[in-house]
Amino acid sequence: MLVLSRKKNESIIINDDITIVVVEIRGDKVRLGIEAPKEIPVHRNEVYEAIQRSQQAASEQPCEPDASSPAE
Repeated sequence: MLVLSRKKNESIIINDDITIVVVEIRGDKVRLGIEAPKEIPVHRNEVYEAIQRSQQAASEQPCEPDASSPAE
């Protein structure tokens, strides 16, 4: 893991197209602004994990037979 120190209004560039800016520092919380291309999803970790659980649950459900096809 790369660890960097940044002050308010300082930024980090990732791969020429993602910019992370320290917007505000208040007590033990840091607010970050993230600029990334629309095709790159950006989520908080807890949201990302919920999406992964939802996708995994959906892929584990058995497929129901198509009601429009005749039964054999």
